[in-house]
Amino acid sequence: MFEGYKILFVEDDPPVRASLTQTLELEGLEVCACASAEEALPHIQAGAQIVVATDVRLPGMDGLSLLKHAVAIDPDIPVVLVTAHGDVAMAVDAMRAGAYDFLEKPFAPERFVDTLKRALEKRVLRVAVDELRGQLQRRSGVEAVLLGNSPAMQQVRAQVLNLANTSADVMILGETGTGKELVARCLHDQSNRRDRNFVAINCGGLPEALFESELFGHEPGAYTSAGKRRIGKIEHANGGTLLLDEIETMPINLQIKLLRVLQERRVERLGSNEELPINVRIIAATKADLRRLSEEGKFRGDLYYRLNVATLQLPPLSARRDDIPLLFEHFVGQACARYERPAPELSPQRLRELMAHDWPGNVREVRNAADRFVLAIQSDEGSQPLDAPTPGHSLAEQMDLVEKALIEQALRKCQGRIPSAMEMLGTAKKTLYDKLHRHGIELDRFREPPRDSHR
Repeated sequence: MFEGYKILFVEDDPPVRASLTQTLELEGLEVCACASAEEALPHIQAGAQIVVATDVRLPGMDGLSLLKHAVAIDPDIPVVLVTAHGDVAMAVDAMRAGAYDFLEKPFAPERFVDTLKRALEKRVLRVAVDELRGQLQRRSGVEAVLLGNSPAMQQVRAQVLNLANTSADVMILGETGTGKELVARCLHDQSNRRDRNFVAINCGGLPEALFESELFGHEPGAYTSAGKRRIGKIEHANGGTLLLDEIETMPINLQIKLLRVLQERRVERLGSNEELPINVRIIAATKADLRRLSEEGKFRGDLYYRLNVATLQLPPLSARRDDIPLLFEHFVGQACARYERPAPELSPQRLRELMAHDWPGNVREVRNAADRFVLAIQSDEGSQPLDAPTPGHSLAEQMDLVEKALIEQALRKCQGRIPSAMEMLGTAKKTLYDKLHRHGIELDRFREPPRDSHR
């Protein structure tokens, strides 16, 4: 769990240094043992993957001075002070100076190990968060908008760049909250239409009586309340891009008129006999299966096939869990700026809950969770938090709990069917069975009971 991280242990007493170094190494921890603070100085650098454990009384530079040096270089490097001469005043001063913890000799080796493991967990998480922030700052263009390192998001970005400068109309498919409008804006911004209007209309949010006028516009007197000319959304988007969100809710009679616009690239305002040529790119977004709706007569088949030329399928967040920390950090940064609050510390427990949650609301739900995190608002709505870890749980133990929760979640959805669970988790059969054995997961708990044939 701590691969690449080490403990910088400073102790001038050779027997004590050798003994505690061996204790830490037996726990699988990498140790760099130093006899003086001066020897440790070159190892303390900004972003270093280290935790410092130092005796206070040392020849030359003492431990408190080493603490202040480390805090000045990188205040997030945990420093644990050890002394046989400490008192309450020294402990208070050390904590005020930025010490992670303070141990007074004599102490049990187990306490020393436990304290340093917890310090390592904090450092691992801090470095990970800093790396996420660095990734966000380094991104530009489409990568700065469509966030994620998962293969699924890399494919979406590639498709956006491939389609952006074409004249093809696009259909975006995806669950609620996956970012369909964001992808549509990205298609517009990356195209040669970027200097013209991007117009979005939510087909499900307009009363049917106003829909036709909103989309096509009208002339004065076209109907009773039409007192002056109105430019419709299609005409307003001329030269640019028109997004029709939730297109599955568009009334059937207007689908016919939209199809004619798509085919002829001409629009006619209500109450007018004049057809106006338009050059507009249509992007349709939907969470529904339009093909099934067309087969059921609830959506025009000819319009479906006209739109279904270039399609972009957006993955749900459950299919790209590796992107959750990056997205959460991004939205935390936005929330901090919006609410003018500092970024709270992301604890291993919170990370565990983020990774274990289903996220049925997808990216939109992550954004809301980040807002609540920054505002320190507790909410159980739509969440499935795991039990809080007891003190002393290591990061490895917590991640094991996350893995167990994800496996059980997949088995529950698949009713204990191993092949389906393998596909959902993206893991091999032997690997899955090994994990079932390691976590003590019994398949019978998730399988449907056999039906009683005599009933």
